[in-house]
Amino acid sequence: MSASDVQQAEGDNEHVGWEAVKDLPPSAKLVAKVLEYNDSLTQSQLAEETLLPPRTVRYALTRLEDVDVVGSRFSFSDARKRIYTLTIE
Repeated sequence: MSASDVQQAEGDNEHVGWEAVKDLPPSAKLVAKVLEYNDSLTQSQLAEETLLPPRTVRYALTRLEDVDVVGSRFSFSDARKRIYTLTIE
């Protein structure tokens, strides 16, 4: 791995996190903030907490997943639901 590769990797790491959220729509920022204060929530819980329509929450989660700041897993109690968590500090 060359020095330029290391610098590129460091630059990528700096972009991940709240810097990556900065350029996203307000709905995505709100969803990220709600996830910051709650360990993990389902999509319907996020819609309830943010007072956003479910479709807007889906869009926000997609945008957050695109920049790798939100992770998801299947719910153990209901496999039809996904649990979302924030992956940044």
